[in-house]
Amino acid sequence: MKKILTYIFLMFTLILLILQLPINSTAQNDGKGKLVYIIPVQYEVERGLEAFIDRSIQEAEENFADHVIFKIDTPGGRVDSASKIATLIQDINVPTTAYVVNQALSAGSYIALNADEIYMRTHATMGSSKVVQGDGSAADLKAQSAWAKAMQTAAESQGRDPIYAAAMVDETIDIPEAPEGELLTLTPSEAEKVGYAEGIVNNQEELLYELQLTDAKIVEMETTVSEEIARFITSPIVIPILLSIASLGLVLELYSPGFGVPGTMGLVGLGLFFYGHLIAGLAGLESVVLLVLGIGLIVAEFFLTSGILGILGAGTILGSLYVAGYDFKIMTYSIAIALIVALVVAVILFRSIGLQRGPFRRLVLQERTTTELGYVSNVNRLDLIGQKGITATALRPSGAAIINDERIDVVSESHFIDKNKSVEVVKVEGMRVVVREIT
Repeated sequence: MKKILTYIFLMFTLILLILQLPINSTAQNDGKGKLVYIIPVQYEVERGLEAFIDRSIQEAEENFADHVIFKIDTPGGRVDSASKIATLIQDINVPTTAYVVNQALSAGSYIALNADEIYMRTHATMGSSKVVQGDGSAADLKAQSAWAKAMQTAAESQGRDPIYAAAMVDETIDIPEAPEGELLTLTPSEAEKVGYAEGIVNNQEELLYELQLTDAKIVEMETTVSEEIARFITSPIVIPILLSIASLGLVLELYSPGFGVPGTMGLVGLGLFFYGHLIAGLAGLESVVLLVLGIGLIVAEFFLTSGILGILGAGTILGSLYVAGYDFKIMTYSIAIALIVALVVAVILFRSIGLQRGPFRRLVLQERTTTELGYVSNVNRLDLIGQKGITATALRPSGAAIINDERIDVVSESHFIDKNKSVEVVKVEGMRVVVREIT
């Protein structure tokens, strides 16, 4: 069973390594016609999408593309990721077009504004770009102001009126397309009217016709399986689940004989976390080095039992998680959940199983030196019960007495007994010999 689980873990690792290899297009500009790259900007804007767009742009430039079209359909996402994607678009040396298929809201509208041209599909929308926090509340004024300036700058860089970009962020701006109190969201006709769209098209073929690229060679980029996994794993919702699974598996393994399913589950959860963050470009090899170092310190603690190595190992592993993560608050929240899950399960297992199973049984001495096995901590003088003697000292209440010509430390049963008084042993409790005065 142990060998089977080892093979499964190795196969899982090999599959992840294979999936990490990007699928590169063989298309290349041969000089006989124009080459157009179409890059989808879909779902939530986050670091995984940023990594995919970066790879796609690099491939387009390496193959000497003549035009890059960003096919946008997103409700928005992270501001920092949108800013980095916008920078990537700004640095492209060929014409760029934002094709809004369905919606370009929040961070999506900012990405679209950085393209040279914007075309919108019928019934698409663009705007509503107020910055909100993870709980849905509005961000602070400083963040709102910085975001508003970024939106306006993006619009101005392409010759568009910045007032409409500002109205997408600030509901206090009163314009005909969005009365005061409402964020601006442009329809295709409104966007074309105010100069935020060069045209309205029904499909991709019409877009290529409008751009005079009908005869161009088209390369539609797609995310690899590894990039899809990375985008899923790096979600703020998935991260605490993965870390909880990892902590749960490792805690269960401590109470399981040998290395089995719980340990494999814990390692897979931890491996997926780092794999996703490595593919998404959020983590570097330094985070993996810290993880391996932390695990090594904890393993060393099992043999040296110094206490310090275990603490250093746990701290190093926590540090590797923070280095791999992209948001301090999200990582703190996720790690806290994982630790609570691990603590609750550990307490339940300790109360139900104790330390009789798993690696813990090797760390705790299970044998007991009981009297039944012949171990005694002292000689029990039960033979003294009923014997009589004379106090050698006053008992206040402890002192000494001569019993059968042997000086013995004794204690008075209840009250003071003077020297040279007759006493009788009434009780023996281990080393404690209790006497009573004979009257």
